[in-house]
Amino acid sequence: GAGADNDLYINQAIVFIEDAIQYRSINHRVDSKSLWLYRWYYSRTCQWILSLTITVILALAFIEEPSSLTITSDVRYRLPAWNPPCGLTESVELLCFLVFMADVSVKSYLIGWKEFWKNKWLMAYILTLIVSFADWIVSLSFFCKESVRIRRILRPFFLLQNSSMMKKTLKSINSTLPEMASVLLLLAVHLSLFTMFAMLLFARTKDNQQDKEWVVYFRNLPDSLTSLLVLLTTANNPDVMIPAYSKNRAYSIFFILFTVLGNLFLMNLLTAIIYNQFRGYLLKSVQSSLFRRRLGIRAAFEVLSSLKETPASAQQSCVGVGALLQVLQKAEMDSRCKQAIMRSLKMCSCDQLSAAQFQKLFEELDKDAIKQHPPSPEYQSHFMQKVQFAFGHPYFGYLGNVVALANIISICVVLVMDADKQPSERDDFFLGAINCFFILYYLLEMLLKILAMGLKRYLSYPSNRFDGLLTVILLILEIATFAVYGFPHPGWRPEFMGLLSLWDMVRLVNMLIVFRFLRIIPNMKFMALVVTTLLDLVKNLRAFAGILVVVFYAFAITGIMLFKGAVVPLGNTRKKNVISWCSVQAGLIYCLLYVLSVHLICRWAKIYFVAWWLISSVIWVNLFIALLLENFIHKWDRRCQRESLSDIEYQRTVELMFRDVLEEPTEEELMEKLHQHPHLHLCR
Repeated sequence: GAGADNDLYINQAIVFIEDAIQYRSINHRVDSKSLWLYRWYYSRTCQWILSLTITVILALAFIEEPSSLTITSDVRYRLPAWNPPCGLTESVELLCFLVFMADVSVKSYLIGWKEFWKNKWLMAYILTLIVSFADWIVSLSFFCKESVRIRRILRPFFLLQNSSMMKKTLKSINSTLPEMASVLLLLAVHLSLFTMFAMLLFARTKDNQQDKEWVVYFRNLPDSLTSLLVLLTTANNPDVMIPAYSKNRAYSIFFILFTVLGNLFLMNLLTAIIYNQFRGYLLKSVQSSLFRRRLGIRAAFEVLSSLKETPASAQQSCVGVGALLQVLQKAEMDSRCKQAIMRSLKMCSCDQLSAAQFQKLFEELDKDAIKQHPPSPEYQSHFMQKVQFAFGHPYFGYLGNVVALANIISICVVLVMDADKQPSERDDFFLGAINCFFILYYLLEMLLKILAMGLKRYLSYPSNRFDGLLTVILLILEIATFAVYGFPHPGWRPEFMGLLSLWDMVRLVNMLIVFRFLRIIPNMKFMALVVTTLLDLVKNLRAFAGILVVVFYAFAITGIMLFKGAVVPLGNTRKKNVISWCSVQAGLIYCLLYVLSVHLICRWAKIYFVAWWLISSVIWVNLFIALLLENFIHKWDRRCQRESLSDIEYQRTVELMFRDVLEEPTEEELMEKLHQHPHLHLCR
């Protein structure tokens, strides 16, 4: 009946608005049961379970054989790692696979089978599950003794496919590969030519004493190519040129030319090309997100305009205010936006909303999240008003910064003076007295600020919360110090207990006061611009961080399979001398590199390290630089458009950074897209 249809339209509008809020696609089933399943799937509980499952299956590598998850990484001292019994981690994997199967089944059903066959990510999802489950069966068949587990390399895919932003990022990276390949080819030519020159310059001679360059670095083609490739990363600079330079200073010209052409020109050219190809990535992504939001809002309007209560005499589609209020009460959205939209509806004198009015109401979603600090208390006493003015003034905060600087300097001076003294020779009276003074000042400063600003306003500032927490911690530790060691006096030397004595903890916590100086950043426009750029990148680059985790995880698992047993404890007599020499002469890191480079039988292992360097250092670092530049340039161009307000904090997201340069989709584009919806059939 009409009531059932109205309920369906209301539920459809609720889901479409939630899709718009989260920038999700609306191309899914819209019948009653599917809408219930859709909202359940995207609920916090369900998504939390899915995220937890992905985390668990990725974390299994830390305890699976041949994991070396021990307290120390030194192969000489670490105890044998815990080896879980066969079937334990496999049981956890099976539970994760069941969750993923349910996930892909729900996704496939919600978008419909026709759309499913067009979705390459879902097809790859199913293929990954099939291969992983088959490999899981093989593991059980061999009683967990197989040396290669393919499914471990495939695990990062579960993280990748669960994020739409990561998929967009990967697609954008893929579009830059042809241009990057041209520079990498030029880099390969550069390496090849200089390798040939090096083999000619440092060829073997009759004098073995003068052939150190040939023996160590340029003995053959693979060694020569590897030496110059490592020089391109500057990891062996200047070691690679020392033997030749000792023989003849003119040989340094070869290495200087190689470094200038490779590092200064070609590597920076690669950065420029990646930036040029990647510069519009954020803007295009946000433009697409804006279209999804407008499309979701328009879809909600269209289904609400189909309600039976809508006046039939209306010449154009419209939505009743009551129907919209009913949708807003049930939709999951930010309380700030919901209250703002409801206030706008109450101020509206009309009972029906046009498409333009409906869309304008939801522009509240596009606005900055504003945090306004509570007002200060109003004192009636003239004396209290003066106290409030004095201790609420910014200059009082500057005084606190000066005192904190003095605290840091005093601690540094005492630490430098006592650096070479034995614990029994130190007299901590001076530092103990200074600590008492500074902690009392911090306590007094906190109380006076609370008096001037009020507790709610004081706590509304993150810097004040940090200072207050730090002051309380210092006060507790100081009281505990007095209770254990007594008050400071000449010759006062608190005993050293455990890793850190209570007295050392007080000195370390004092060092945290240096962060008080971060409060001056908003007062320095250029520094504030740089810091906000970095903070925006940290907050909004979860997709890049996720792909970085995928790359690290895949290479780590591959490295475990390739180099298992390459570094062994001292009990192995064949490599005992090598590891002993490395640990004494070069440290454990160089020991690892030495063993891998000298004792690995397969020289093809170098391909692994070259691929790792190209992906992690060359490509990924340059992509990050491209995003950093685009974000900074955009903020630099807009730096004068908004005046800073002391009582208002703008909490910006990546979607809001480019809001003023985005193009609004036209009504024709929205309606054309809605008519292409595979499951929604509009009347007009």
